Amino acid sequence: MQPATDIVWSWLGEIPDPEIPAISLADLGIIRDVGYEDDRLVVTVTPTYSGCPATSVIALDIETALVKRGAEKVEIRQQLSPAWTTDWISAEGREKLRAYGIAPPAVAAANCAGMLKAQHVVCPHCGSDDTVNISPRGSTPCKAQFRCNACMEPFDYFKAI
Repeated sequence: MQPATDIVWSWLGEIPDPEIPAISLADLGIIRDVGYEDDRLVVTVTPTYSGCPATSVIALDIETALVKRGAEKVEIRQQLSPAWTTDWISAEGREKLRAYGIAPPAVAAANCAGMLKAQHVVCPHCGSDDTVNISPRGSTPCKAQFRCNACMEPFDYFKAI
């Protein structure tokens, strides 16, 4: 007997992102679809970017978790279009990022015109908006390094894309 797709979604909500374990793959918004084709459970994933080094680990984590729960035939499909955007991160996911010490991108910040102006980034540690970008590169390619002028703490900012 195949588990219902809403049950599968709840299981996917428990799988942590391998690079940011505080957020689930579902909250990150990379799980695009869950459904059945014949006797196969098909999970469609859009990586955060096409060269993401964690893509194969994510696919293996999904397959392992679902098989462990009783899914017999699992297929992981990669979908590159439309490209993933930080707008797909759930509200709960944004809070999990903040609690983990990573400033989440603002909702609807992912647009070309918005990237031409200075980004308004709030410190995830103290909540101050007196922050400065100290490097366009953070701990992973999808993050930038910022520093808070109020609490003087450095932190990662999840780039809006």
